[in-house]
Amino acid sequence: MPTSREASLEASRSPEEFWRRAAAAIVWDRPFERVLDETRAPLYRWFPGGLLNTCYNAIDFHVENGRAEQLAVIYDSPVTGVKRTLTYRQLLGEVSRFAGVLAALGVEKSDRVVIYMPMMPETLIAMLACARIGAVHSVVFGGFAAHELAIRIEDASPKLVLSASCGIEGNRIV
Repeated sequence: MPTSREASLEASRSPEEFWRRAAAAIVWDRPFERVLDETRAPLYRWFPGGLLNTCYNAIDFHVENGRAEQLAVIYDSPVTGVKRTLTYRQLLGEVSRFAGVLAALGVEKSDRVVIYMPMMPETLIAMLACARIGAVHSVVFGGFAAHELAIRIEDASPKLVLSASCGIEGNRIV
């Protein structure tokens, strides 16, 4: 296995070959036509024609290949003192359930979902659930004031906005 420095040098010398090998480790629903499409430079397209599901590659693949009981998420909040872990199997269950919630709320493939939540496992679960059903998610920084948040929501025109009941900054509840 190459070191990160060797991989970086290889990626610089031959980016298409480097990314072709990296793409071989991913499960593709539809194979890509080529690695890099430069026909509309500087608007490059990587892996045109290819189709994959990020959620499947991030969770299901690992469950199916013997890593179901391995930890997938380790959450340790220095602010709240909350510690939580999820195995790949547990994460798959949580994400699948929440994907069902999104679908029940009418979220479909290509719909946009804004996620305005603190850094916690539920935020990751929401992101992966969107990917699972083919919805596009946009994570909005929790520190935005109301006006900035409104601009981002209006710009995204989401079908759904996901938020937490509060956030914690230092010793105060926001």
